[in-house]
Amino acid sequence: MPTRPSQDDPKRVKVWEKRRRAVGERIWQFRQENAMTLTELSLRSGVSRNILADVEDGRRGLLYERLGDIAKALDVPMSELLADIE
Repeated sequence: MPTRPSQDDPKRVKVWEKRRRAVGERIWQFRQENAMTLTELSLRSGVSRNILADVEDGRRGLLYERLGDIAKALDVPMSELLADIE
């Protein structure tokens, strides 16, 4: 979400939304491949279940440190969560 008026450019906001959805979908895919529930991923990553649900649905972004925690819990390189994301 933009925090300054200079960040309210609709094109930029659309790109951010697209990226959030793509990362969330990747997390969901890897979680499914590992037969892991949101609760299990939450316990392993230290990220709350509610935040994970919002991330997977593309409603929320993450700091890269938290993305690293999630990648480690999913046993995938962080780069895999960001693969093919523009």
